[in-house]
Amino acid sequence: MANAMKIAIVDDEQDMRQSISQWLALSGYDTETFASAEEALGSVGADYPGIVISDIKMPGMDGIQFLKKLMGTDSSLPVIMITGHGDVPMAVEAMRIGAFDFLEKPFNPDRMSELAKKATNARRLTLDTRQLRRELAEGGQIMKKLIGASPAMERLREDILDLGQADGHVLIEGETGTGKTLVAHALHAVGAKTGKKFTLISCGAHDEDALMKRLFGPMQPDDVRLPAMEEARGGTLVLEDIEVLSDAAQARLLSVINDQGTPPETRIVAISNLQEEGRTCEQALRPDLYYRLAALKITVPPLRARGEDILTLFTRLSEQFADEYGCDAPKVSAQEAAQLLQAPWPGNVRQLINLAERAVLQSRRGQGTIASLLMSDHDQMQPVMTTEGKPLKEYVEAFERMLIDNTMRRHKGSIASVMDELCLPRRTLNEKMAKYGLARADYL
Repeated sequence: MANAMKIAIVDDEQDMRQSISQWLALSGYDTETFASAEEALGSVGADYPGIVISDIKMPGMDGIQFLKKLMGTDSSLPVIMITGHGDVPMAVEAMRIGAFDFLEKPFNPDRMSELAKKATNARRLTLDTRQLRRELAEGGQIMKKLIGASPAMERLREDILDLGQADGHVLIEGETGTGKTLVAHALHAVGAKTGKKFTLISCGAHDEDALMKRLFGPMQPDDVRLPAMEEARGGTLVLEDIEVLSDAAQARLLSVINDQGTPPETRIVAISNLQEEGRTCEQALRPDLYYRLAALKITVPPLRARGEDILTLFTRLSEQFADEYGCDAPKVSAQEAAQLLQAPWPGNVRQLINLAERAVLQSRRGQGTIASLLMSDHDQMQPVMTTEGKPLKEYVEAFERMLIDNTMRRHKGSIASVMDELCLPRRTLNEKMAKYGLARADYL
C-alpha cells in the first residue's frame, strides 16, 4: 500500500487524537496515538518509519519542546504542528525550529490529508536515501555481492575499482539480467562520491513528458522530489535503459553535461542492454552524447561466460532459498553440474535466481530434477551431454571443487568431518583444496 508509513499523533485531548487517527486511517495510514510528548518520545526516534502530528499546547512538555527534542534526534523527521487560533508566533517559531508545516484549529481534514501525503512522501525518500547510503558506506559489502572467481568476474571487479576512482561518466553495457544496476551501485560505493547522492532513474518506465519532467523539471507546487539532475547534484545519477531516450531528451541531457564542465560535478552512469536484434547503444544515441557517456565503459559478462561461477552462485542461492523455506538445499549430481555449466542462460543471473528457487521448492516436495527445470526454461535446448563443449575432465574438476566447497562450508571448516563425509584421506583432501584454491580459514 502506498501509504504504509506510520503517523504518530500526539495530543493531550483524547477526542482530538481519535478523530485525527480515524480520518487518517480511512486514508490508508497506519496511525498510533500518544497522550503526551513524553510518551511519544519512547516510540519516536531516529529513523522512525513515518511522520509526527503534534499539538503545540500540551501540559508537561509542550509541542515546541517536543519538536526540539525530535529535531535533535532526527532533523529530517517531518513534524506537522497543530496550533490554536491566534498562535501565529508559535507556528512561526515551530517552522524556524524545523517543523514540516502547521495546521490551525479548526482545520480542514482534507488539508490534513494533503499535508500528511506530502510529509510521508518526503519521509519515504529520506529513509530510502539513508538505507542506500548505509549500503554504500562500505564499498566492500557491495563488491562481495559480485560473486565469482572466473577471469571475467576478476576483470569486472578490477574495472569497477579502477573506474570508481575516475571522474568521467560511465556506460555500463550487458545483457538483461547480468547485474548492471548492481555494478552501478558498486561504482558509486568505491568511488570518491560514496556517501553523496545516488539517484537512479529507469528511463523506460516513463513516457517522454513524464521522463523530461522527472529528469529536468520544472517542479510543480505539489512535487516532493527535486528533478533528478538537481537531486543528484554532486553525486551519481544512474540512467537505466539509456537507449530509449528521445532525440529531445538526448539533446537536453547533452546540454546539461556540457554545462557541467570537467570534471563533472555530477557523475552520470548510463546503463544499456545489449540489443539482441543487433541495435547497439552507440546506434541508438546521437554520437556526441554517446561519446560523452562512454568516456569510460564497462561490459558486464553474461552468465554463460563465467564458468564455474555458475555452480558457486547456484549453491549460494539454493542455500539462501532453503533457509527461507525451512528445508534442505537440493543436492547437485555430477550430471546436473555439467548441465548447469552448459546451459545457455539467456536470462543470466536473474534466470539462475529463479531456477534456484524452483529447485528448492520442488526438492522440498520430493520431486523433479534440475535438468527438468533447465529444459522447461529452454524447451528448444537439446539434451546436454558432458562430452560437448569442454573436455569431460573440466566438468569433473568443477563438480569436485563445488562438492568440497559445499562440504567445507556445511562443516564450518572441520577437516575431520569433511574427510569422513567425502571418504578422503587428509593428504588427498589437502592436495585437492590447494589445487582448487580453497583455504580452511575461509570456512571457520
